[in-house]
Amino acid sequence: MTSEPPPHVPAKRGLFLPPFDALADPRAVADLAVAAEQAGWDGVFVWDHVRYSPPVAAIADPWICCAAIAARTERVLLGPMVTPLPRRRPHVVARQAAALDLLADGRLVLGFGSGDDWLGEMSRFGDEADARVRGDMLDEGLDVVTGLLGGRLVEHLGRHYRAEDVRFLPAPERPVPVWIAARFGRPKPLRRAAGYDGVFVIGYPGPEGVAEVRESIAAERGGTDGFDIVADVPADGDAAAWAAAGATWVLTRFGPYEMDPVAVRARIEAGP
Repeated sequence: MTSEPPPHVPAKRGLFLPPFDALADPRAVADLAVAAEQAGWDGVFVWDHVRYSPPVAAIADPWICCAAIAARTERVLLGPMVTPLPRRRPHVVARQAAALDLLADGRLVLGFGSGDDWLGEMSRFGDEADARVRGDMLDEGLDVVTGLLGGRLVEHLGRHYRAEDVRFLPAPERPVPVWIAARFGRPKPLRRAAGYDGVFVIGYPGPEGVAEVRESIAAERGGTDGFDIVADVPADGDAAAWAAAGATWVLTRFGPYEMDPVAVRARIEAGP
């Protein structure tokens, strides 16, 4: 089954910012988001890590950064990209997301994944180190989060999480989009993503990989209408090639190492 890119639909352009070191300050991230909005970018998304490889020394909380962005902007979409849900309590994430979406007047996008332990980002803090178990936890956590955000009575008595006779209020006025992280070439995360609103694939071989992802998603969903396929490029990358290949969002990625705030701002102000 072949799924062609939507005709005459330009990709939206966003920023993909690590809140590290010089940007490990929600005020600095919010300042860049204001500049992005003024320059015509469509979204500002923030990495979610608690550890990273040297020389990164300081990391800000992405949810606080997103709250600062929401309070300072009016148009850009925003959100954590991506949050490893297995290291969080899903009912707490739902509460935070509902409050953040309210603060942003409905501009929140939630990025979720199972996370990675390549630097001990899970195991050093007592979180689950086994990738397969984290995948199960992600599926269960997504059920809880989306149920609570949808205003439904949640009955989830799973292996990893319990949510019995719980109703989360106030629910957002409109559904909060959920993008699922996936590595290129791994089918299970793509199947998971097909049940939500978008997929953020890392490890593409190049723009030509977008068609393969689109076909996989279309096979699961019966099409890709209303579904976002997200790619990221470095600050000096060719976003046009990814848009032409069918990505619906192309994020310009900064860092993670030795970021010069002046250079980052100059690139943002130059526009998408």
